[in-house]
Amino acid sequence: MKYMLIMRATDETYKAFQDVDFNEIIEAMGRFNDEMIRAGVLISAEGLDDAAQGVVVDYSSDPPVVTDGPYGETKELFGGFWILNVASKEEAVEWAKRAPMAGPGAKAEIRRVSTIDEFPQDNEWIKKERAWREATGQL
Repeated sequence: MKYMLIMRATDETYKAFQDVDFNEIIEAMGRFNDEMIRAGVLISAEGLDDAAQGVVVDYSSDPPVVTDGPYGETKELFGGFWILNVASKEEAVEWAKRAPMAGPGAKAEIRRVSTIDEFPQDNEWIKKERAWREATGQL
C-alpha cells in the first residue's frame, strides 16, 4: 500500500528553524531518506517552495477566485511530502515517527494513496488513465 507522509508546519515551526544551518537540515533529511531507500519503502520525496510563492484557487464561487500567497489566515502549511510503499498504516506511522521534524508545531499527516484498481474499471476515463499509466511505466 502507498501512504503519503505530509510535512506540516506553523509559523512557530518556521521561526524555530530560522537560525538552524540549512546544511544540518539537508543532512538530517538525507540520512532519513537514505534509510527509507535502503529499506525499499521510499517512492518519492519532495519539498515545497515557500508559501509566499504559491497561489490558492478557491472554488466556493463561480468563477473560482485566485489568491496569491502568503496566507495570513493559514494555521498550518504543507512543507513537503514522502510517498512510501509499505505493508500497513502502522508501518507508515513508524516511519513518520522517525522523520527529523522535531520542533514546535511540526507535524506529519499520513494519508493512504488510492490506487487506480479501486475505481470502476469499466469507466472510460479510468480506462484512459490506466492506458496512460501503463504507457509511462507507472503500472
